[in-house]
Amino acid sequence: MTGTTFETETDSSVNERRDDTTPVLEIEDLRVTFPGSGKNPDVTAVRGVSYRVHRGEILGIVGESGSGKSVSSMAAMGLLPDYAEVHGSIRLHGEELLGLDDRAMSAKRGKSISMVFQDPLSGLTPVYTVGDQVAEAVRVHNPSLSKAEAAARAVDLLTLVGIPNADQRYRAFPHEFSGGMRQRVMIAIAIANDPDLIICDEPTTALDVTIQAQILEVLKTAQRETGAAIVMITHDLGVVAGFVDRVQVMYAGRLVETGDVDDVYYRTRMPYTMGLLGSVPRLDEEEKTPLIPIKGNPPSLSDMPPGCPFAPRCPIALDACTEAEPPLATIGAERHAAACIRAEEIEANGWEARDVYPVPEIPPSPQASVRREDREVVLEVDDLIKHHPLMKGAVFKRRVGTVYAVDGLDFDIREGETLGLVGESGCGKSSTLMEILSLDKPQRGKVVVLGKESGRASAKERFAIRRDVQVVFQDPMSSLDPRMHVFEIIAEPLRTHGYPKDRLRGRVHELLDLVGLDAAHASRYPQEFSGGQRQRIGIARALALEPRLLVLDEPVSALDVSIQAGVINLLDELKARLGLAYLFVAHDLSVVRHIADRVAVMYLGKIVEIGDVDSIYRSPTHPYTQALLSAIPVPNPEKERARTHIVLQGDLPNPAAPPSGCRFRTRCQKFAVLGESERELCVSQEPALTSPTGGSAVRLSACHYAEERELL
Repeated sequence: MTGTTFETETDSSVNERRDDTTPVLEIEDLRVTFPGSGKNPDVTAVRGVSYRVHRGEILGIVGESGSGKSVSSMAAMGLLPDYAEVHGSIRLHGEELLGLDDRAMSAKRGKSISMVFQDPLSGLTPVYTVGDQVAEAVRVHNPSLSKAEAAARAVDLLTLVGIPNADQRYRAFPHEFSGGMRQRVMIAIAIANDPDLIICDEPTTALDVTIQAQILEVLKTAQRETGAAIVMITHDLGVVAGFVDRVQVMYAGRLVETGDVDDVYYRTRMPYTMGLLGSVPRLDEEEKTPLIPIKGNPPSLSDMPPGCPFAPRCPIALDACTEAEPPLATIGAERHAAACIRAEEIEANGWEARDVYPVPEIPPSPQASVRREDREVVLEVDDLIKHHPLMKGAVFKRRVGTVYAVDGLDFDIREGETLGLVGESGCGKSSTLMEILSLDKPQRGKVVVLGKESGRASAKERFAIRRDVQVVFQDPMSSLDPRMHVFEIIAEPLRTHGYPKDRLRGRVHELLDLVGLDAAHASRYPQEFSGGQRQRIGIARALALEPRLLVLDEPVSALDVSIQAGVINLLDELKARLGLAYLFVAHDLSVVRHIADRVAVMYLGKIVEIGDVDSIYRSPTHPYTQALLSAIPVPNPEKERARTHIVLQGDLPNPAAPPSGCRFRTRCQKFAVLGESERELCVSQEPALTSPTGGSAVRLSACHYAEERELL
């Protein structure tokens, strides 16, 4: 919902306030420097940033990690450390904030300006109930209120942001809430005193797409109720497309493009912005094409290159780009500006990302021409069960329940195929991976890896299987030993499996070249690389033994979109060149749409829909799949504003006490509109995975009332 849409609200007082020409927040020539110590140079994190935000307006700030997005907003809140050197001007309703002491800033924080942080658990005090923390935010700025009045106001706020049974959950502690509910509490605290400005610093980054959709709806409600301006800091260009009025793109501590959301998305004038938009996997593209990564890494903020800081990574840079840093100049539309000496040329030629950046060529997979039924099965999972006992008691333990982590999974993966396993956190994805990778006998069912059944293979056979099945983890830094050189990290599995010593160095260099790294990088430590480069090292290590099946656990979720695109393209290329099969686990369904051939959707330990990617993404049949796909924002402002989002209510039920019958019925949008007799079937009988059309088993859905629905 954009600011323009808000003008249709009937609250005339809110509309009058929005007509005020005085900006709520006005920042001019903001510079933030963190002094170095010893031989370490100063780090200039923000370099001359200027912008304004008016009441009722939503401003989006995007850019890669380290671009200065959060630092500039922390400066506006007065939350930077004392040693930070802040220069320029920060005015709130025309009043200068720089130079105010902490007492004066505390009077404004939470009252006139508030913030929603990325990690709600670290933003809430664990020893106080959530209700007390909301009530405290109210009483700090309204000391005349009694405790009872503040508590009543806190309950109203928790109800407003969608906390169910707010009068009872008021007494709960933060650890008793899910991540999405904790973020709702943070929003309740932020709007407790009807602030004029709410700064949201990556408020949905760590959340599932369904919870993200809920949080965005809550923010829209909060703005509608308070009439506040919002500054949305995010790396998700889809969220920005449908949520904000204006966009600011930051790079190397300064603004490089700014304008109305439609101008920036449809009439991009800065090559960096083009690269960001071209690197995003999209749900709305019918034909799969390679993503456009931005080569290289952002410059060091303590050692800036001469001229345009983006020039070393820019595909159309000229010699003149290295002579002087270009100013942020107006191009075309009155409020559209870009910091590029070729901006007018880009506008005149109508260049887009694929006109500027070289599009990678990914060869087709040799298996693509072979029917799926004729390919070898590399992984088969049949009726897989993994239940965890729920114990109680410190000395005399007794079983009081069961957590149904994985409850009867069936799927297979063929040679040269990628299966995407998706679902919300807690649905059982990681438990499924652990059961597959352990190669132990499951509690029930069977796991067959490359023709060998888990739990029945000998030690020698298990050793051979581990050679053919490798894993790439979500966080490359925690999976790479920081005490070992890259050479030793990659060579370790080769040595373990008896690779010839005289060929070891050549093989390591070959693997580094395969994943797009230089052989000279072998002598460095993991901490000397960027996140994307560390993930490439992890992939090189996984490929060392020429596996046939690669298990990828959220391999790109921790990366910026520009780096993510390069890793996704690399995985596509390796799959085609080496004939690999992938089990790809992710919560980002846009990434899965781009890389997978088939997709399995999990909910509370069960697969609720499975089939080929094209048919499921084009017209999903299960209500849960429909909700997941509708919740994914599309980086296209017109399409995103026109879409209808299915916002699920509440969080996942307790896996130790799943609902009877259909496990999704407590949140199901279809169940809510069924008649009493139809509901009875959902309540009493668990649906089986069957073909929704009664035809071939290309796609299976576990819903009594499965029905195709087009969402894009």
